Amino acid sequence: MEDFFPQVIFTAFGIPVRDTIISTWVMMALIVALIVIARRRWPAALEMLVGFLSDTVSDIMGRPALPFLPFLGALAIFIAVANIIGVVPILVTPTSDINTPLAMALVVFFSVHYFGMRAKGVIGYLKDLASPIFMLPLEVVGQLSRTLSLTLRLFGNIISTDLIVAVIFSLVPLLVPLPMVGLSMFTGILQAYIFTALAAVFIGAGLEASEPVESESASQRVSESAS
Repeated sequence: MEDFFPQVIFTAFGIPVRDTIISTWVMMALIVALIVIARRRWPAALEMLVGFLSDTVSDIMGRPALPFLPFLGALAIFIAVANIIGVVPILVTPTSDINTPLAMALVVFFSVHYFGMRAKGVIGYLKDLASPIFMLPLEVVGQLSRTLSLTLRLFGNIISTDLIVAVIFSLVPLLVPLPMVGLSMFTGILQAYIFTALAAVFIGAGLEASEPVESESASQRVSESAS
């Protein structure tokens, strides 16, 4: 069972490289290769994927998704593949290492402020962020708490599902746990959707600071879909 948790494979310049990092490198190369092949052989399938992501993000944000689709689409694909790549022999699930969900949550944290400043300007965004000024500490706490929530939600769901599958594999014959593998893949895709949807809600909230109640309600609806 110790092999279930991230293991250090080698050290580069004094920095330990874990098996989850290697799986991430393999996964990124696989994603790029599949996209290149799809563009040449199945462009219609790639267009359907982009259209699906665009419609989903637009519905969540209540606005055209085109300015945010490169970021949110890449985020959805990366997390979905990272959550299910562990079913491949030898490879492990990158999101079972808490550093990966934390890195994704930090990317979302900074992207919220980036898109907000790009839309309103630095001064305008900061004025909305700290209006009234005495709400600034609460806003900072809220920003940090939702970043922590994104991290723990993704990490907790993925590692718990993977751990259950690993335990069942160790207790029963090979063919019996196969439905659990399917459940693990479904959970991974679902968590990728929830993570991306919450990121879209947070970005939308940063763009529309005048509608905090609607943004909070949207975030709550997405969070409830996880349970």
